[in-house]
Amino acid sequence: MRRFEGKNVFVTGAGSGFGRRTAQRFAEEGAHHVYLVDYNQERLDDTAPSIEANGAVPHKICLDMVDMDNCVDAVAQALAVDPKLDVMVSNAGAWVDAQFIDMSTEDWRRIMSVNLDAYFVLAREAARAMRDTGGGVILFTSSIVALGHGRGFTAYCVSKAGLVSLARAIAVECAPYGIRANCVSPGPADTQQSVDLVGDELMDKWRQEGFPVVPANRLADDVDIAEAFLYLASDAAKYVSGVNLVVDGALTAQTYDVPDN
Repeated sequence: MRRFEGKNVFVTGAGSGFGRRTAQRFAEEGAHHVYLVDYNQERLDDTAPSIEANGAVPHKICLDMVDMDNCVDAVAQALAVDPKLDVMVSNAGAWVDAQFIDMSTEDWRRIMSVNLDAYFVLAREAARAMRDTGGGVILFTSSIVALGHGRGFTAYCVSKAGLVSLARAIAVECAPYGIRANCVSPGPADTQQSVDLVGDELMDKWRQEGFPVVPANRLADDVDIAEAFLYLASDAAKYVSGVNLVVDGALTAQTYDVPDN
């Protein structure tokens, strides 16, 4: 399939995980310019050849999204290449493992800056360009924790819930300009972030033996989430805007099982 022939796509967190695979899939399906945004230059250097191998033109943009001026500059760099921006996938994220009562103001502010403020600034800049060039699609990586809470991750959970609201706001306010906005909310996933959280040994166990917390008995992989993004960016979803697409192997569909004892 070549659903994105000639399209220009901007992906943050593109150096690994969901972002990397999503960028690769857009390239595989015909994207022209693929803007790869990440704070890690080595990961960008590693990702770019796979974009080029599929016929797209990779553009590496290395920055720290804690700084909102960097976010403005990143979109400006993309628009300097081509004023038409068709798809933005904001995917980069930060987290800190800290109980609410012990969390520092600095940690709270940093997580909100990367996970919510940066998404707002990037989307605003993209929407301004899309308004002037006939529309486009803005997509966010939220999380199933937007629907509830995971102990120790207050800032992360709150920021992800904020993204769902932000996508709805953009969907409503920017509909007259032909701009759609949606979220993808992954469940537990096999990503570098998960490895960083629990370690290689436990991740290997879940890969081999399954992940029984989820009814599907496995972790999401990067393809599961990339395909959700490509669907929402495609014309197949041209009347879909303001939604939060949950991709979690039925985890949030379940309530509880009656204990055996």
